Amino acid sequence: MKARVFVSVKPTVLDPQGQTICSALNGLGHNEIAAVRQGKYFDIALTNGVAPERASRLLNEIARDVLSNPVIEDYRVEILD
Repeated sequence: MKARVFVSVKPTVLDPQGQTICSALNGLGHNEIAAVRQGKYFDIALTNGVAPERASRLLNEIARDVLSNPVIEDYRVEILD
């Protein structure tokens, strides 16, 4: 089973890296870009035989406790197969 965990800065938190990317894009002539929010994702492979419910609980726990900072970041887990 494979999964992907997306982690992004909460909308209420400033994103200086996203602002820098937006400024760079505007400087390159892409004036249609109004804002950029950056994030990251993790591709995770689980061992065979893990039940989907167990995988979902496990991945949400890992995303919350290890992969993200819940004070400033949101996360989303997608089971791919």
